[in-house]
Amino acid sequence: MRIAVVTGGHWFPEQEFDALFLGMTGIQFVREELADFVADDERDAYDAVVFYNYHQETPDEETREAVLRIAEDGRGIVVLHHGLLAFPEWDVWRRVCGIDIYSAGHANDVDLLVHVDDSTHPITAGMADFKMVDETYLMGDPDDDCHVLLSVDHPDSMSRLAWARTYGDSRVFCIQCGHDGKAYATPEFQEILARGIRWSGGA
Repeated sequence: MRIAVVTGGHWFPEQEFDALFLGMTGIQFVREELADFVADDERDAYDAVVFYNYHQETPDEETREAVLRIAEDGRGIVVLHHGLLAFPEWDVWRRVCGIDIYSAGHANDVDLLVHVDDSTHPITAGMADFKMVDETYLMGDPDDDCHVLLSVDHPDSMSRLAWARTYGDSRVFCIQCGHDGKAYATPEFQEILARGIRWSGGA
């Protein structure tokens, strides 16, 4: 699979982040700032796009068209961590993610016991509950048409951590986890993200 990983608007440890994708078997990635992705002549050739950007301004028409083209073509969309908080005034992005209530706060370095809600879905098949340390958000639950895959019971976190859905002709995988190197190093997170990318891209 060929994927683009869209970044910008938020700090992250680039070397550790890139290593996360380099370790995924059968996945080739290009990391691009949002503007570079929009201008990329080959963007229509990617099987899936991972959004890890945090742009707070409403995207211009060219950016909106580039993002929506993914759904029109039925290619995969993965929304990773602070990508859920991007484009807060763009209602379409909220519909892509399947969640309407914006973040009411966050907490750093939270010890989480993550519950696997569906151990039969291709993204989480055969997986058991696991522990990780991550930044958490306080947000509302995803929409009823979202298939919840991971959850957590913690006062500093939203209760649903990952879900699968469709938008247009695209498979969409959203996961709130993934702030920094501590999260990237969690084997279960690595596996779930790789599976989510493959699933969204139709594999």
